[in-house]
Amino acid sequence: MNITDINLYAEKPFHHVNDNTSLSLNEYVPIWNRLETYIVPIIFSIIFLIGVLGNGTLILIFVRHRTMRNVPNTYIISLALGDLLLILTCVPFTSTVYTFESWPYGVVICKISEATKDISIGVSVFTLTALSAERYCAISNPIRRRISSKPFTFIIAVSIWLLAGILALPSAFLSYLKKSNTTNNVEIEYCYPFPDELGKKYREGMVLFKFLAYYAVPLCIISCFYILMAKHLEMTTRNMPGELQGGQSSQIRARKKVAKMVLSFVIMFMICFLPHHIFMLWFHFYPNSSDDFDDFWNTFRITAFCLSFINSCINPIALYFISGVFRKYFNRYLFGCCRNSPINLDNLSTRGNSMSCRRLNSVVTHQFTITNTENS
Repeated sequence: MNITDINLYAEKPFHHVNDNTSLSLNEYVPIWNRLETYIVPIIFSIIFLIGVLGNGTLILIFVRHRTMRNVPNTYIISLALGDLLLILTCVPFTSTVYTFESWPYGVVICKISEATKDISIGVSVFTLTALSAERYCAISNPIRRRISSKPFTFIIAVSIWLLAGILALPSAFLSYLKKSNTTNNVEIEYCYPFPDELGKKYREGMVLFKFLAYYAVPLCIISCFYILMAKHLEMTTRNMPGELQGGQSSQIRARKKVAKMVLSFVIMFMICFLPHHIFMLWFHFYPNSSDDFDDFWNTFRITAFCLSFINSCINPIALYFISGVFRKYFNRYLFGCCRNSPINLDNLSTRGNSMSCRRLNSVVTHQFTITNTENS
C-alpha cells in the first residue's frame, strides 16, 4: 500500500489519484468537494484507535504473563509490533493526505512513512510464512524441537525484521516530494517513492517486485505448508490406533486450533492486500489505464487503500473472537472485566504446587489457541 495522495482529479469530482500513481488531468476539483475528504479520515481514526488498543494490549499480555511467551506467541507479538509501528508512525500522516491539498509534513516524514509501510508489510507477510512453517512442523513433527525452540524462534523473528528493513531501503532513500501542476495552475506537492530519473522501468519493476515478494510468493509458500498439513492430519487420523486416539486426539485438536488461527490471519492479509495489488498492477502495466480511470477504479483504489491499513488492526480482533482465554485477557485489560472470574489467570501462573491448580492451568492452556502444550 502506498501512502501517496497526489490530490489531482480528472473530469469528474470523484476522480483523483493516490497510491503513487499519476493521471492525465483535465480539471482540478477543490478538496472540500471530494467525498473521500470526509470519509477516509474517519476510517483512519477508527483504525488508529483499534490498532493501538488491540496491538498494545497484545504486547502487554506477552510482557506481563510468562505463560504466554511460547513459540507461536513470539511470532504473533512480532506481528503486533509491526502493525503498531505502522499505526504510530504512518497512519496519523497518511490519514491527512485526503484533507490537505499537498503533503504538509516535509521530506523526512515522507521517507519515514514510506519505509515504515514497507517494513510493516514485510514483517507481516514473512512472519505469517514463518508461522505456517512452524505450525506444519508442530503437527508433522519433523525437526520439531529445533523449529519450536525459543532461541531459534527469536533468531527467525529478528531476521525477519532485518530482511524487511533491507527491502525498505529504496523507499527510505529514494522517496521525495514531487511537484505537479493542474490545468488550473494549482501546484500540488506529494510524497513519491519512484524518482523520475530512474524511469518507468524502475517504477514497474518495483510494483512487480512488491507484488511477488510481499504477496504472491509468500502466499504460495503458505499454501504449500497448509496442504502438507492437511494431508498429514488426514493420514494421522486414519492410521492412529484406537487405544491411542483418546490421548493424542486432544493434542492434535489443540495444534489444529492454532493452525486455524494462523490460517485466519493469512486469509485476512490476503483479502486486505489483494485489491491494492490488483490496482497497482493494472495502473502501471495496462497501457490505457490513465484514460480508463473512472468512478469504478477510483472507488476501487480508495477501498484498496483503506483495506491495506485495516489489516494493521484486525489481528487482535480475530484473536478476541477465536480464543476464549485470550478474550478474558482482553476483557481484563481493556474493560476491567473478569477480575472475579472463577479462573484467576494470575493465580494459575503462580500457584503450581497443588494438583488442582495444575489441572486448572492445563484447562486454560488447552482452551487458549496459543497453548504451551504446542511446545511439548
